[in-house]
Amino acid sequence: MSTSRRSSGRVTISDIAERAGVSIGAVSFALNGRKGVSEETRARVLRVADELGWAPSTAARSLAEAKTETFGLVLARDPHNLGVESFYMEFFAGLEIELSKRGYSLLLQVVGSTDDALATLQKWHRTRRVDGVVLTDLIDDDPRAAFVADSGLPAVVVGDPGIAGGLTSVWTDDAASMREAVRHLVSLGHRRIARVAGLGSLAHTRIRDDAFAEETGLLGVAGELLRTDYTPEAGERVTREALTGAEPPTALIYDNDVMAVAGLTVAMELGLGVPGEVSIVAWDDSVLCEHTLPKLTALSHDVVAFGSHVARRLFDVVAGSEPAAFLDSTPHLVVRGSTGTATRDS
Repeated sequence: MSTSRRSSGRVTISDIAERAGVSIGAVSFALNGRKGVSEETRARVLRVADELGWAPSTAARSLAEAKTETFGLVLARDPHNLGVESFYMEFFAGLEIELSKRGYSLLLQVVGSTDDALATLQKWHRTRRVDGVVLTDLIDDDPRAAFVADSGLPAVVVGDPGIAGGLTSVWTDDAASMREAVRHLVSLGHRRIARVAGLGSLAHTRIRDDAFAEETGLLGVAGELLRTDYTPEAGERVTREALTGAEPPTALIYDNDVMAVAGLTVAMELGLGVPGEVSIVAWDDSVLCEHTLPKLTALSHDVVAFGSHVARRLFDVVAGSEPAAFLDSTPHLVVRGSTGTATRDS
């Protein structure tokens, strides 16, 4: 063990450098998140620091705890899908509107899994890269929510309070919206309705799934669940399979706009009139929904305003506000030309 540690009882960067087999300068770069060392070296230094129980000195801690004027958001999504799904583009815009008012910036990282997202959050917290984070696309018992709660990293969950783990949340009532869409279709005479759903691992998808199953059961109609990954390709595939099956649905509710547009194309390719023979509802109204023929009936809410609301709540959390749940809106049905009275046998 180094002399400095023996005399003071505190782990120093010299101790870390000795254990990791690198220079003191490399340790400094790694601990402060600066360029100048490889990712392999950085990871080794951080691992050794954790093993030795290193903590910065009071002066260094004061410097490290200065505001970064940056909020972070880690998305565990396929980056190829983000460019075609309007929701996140509008959500980011809403965040940026509020952040720019206060001189803040958004640090966005796209990763491949929830585990990768957790590792990124841990790194940001350890290196003081951000003042707070936005958590999206939570799963049940999400380790990201548990980490920020335990670490004290300020955070806002975008999602239902029931999956927020006691953290501040901003949410929309997806269950009520799903029930409204189902009731609209049933009122038009539809008795076989398909839900073209996104990733089943996500908590908000499960909330929509449950509401769909409950409402179709309550109203005595057949409800079919078709699972996808949110991509237009998957939406096209399951729509084609459903509409060419033995008992095709007369109406479909899609989890996003791009899948709904893909579904509309499939129906037309199969020679099915919309809404004459098939009705279509999209989630998250967008410019796309207003420029198809026919225009798409959609569940609509102001996503830009939603993003700004999330940013404001995160500023409140950073300022010390107690955790709370905030209902932003309930997406409402905007009826356009893609839904009509059921004419096929249902």
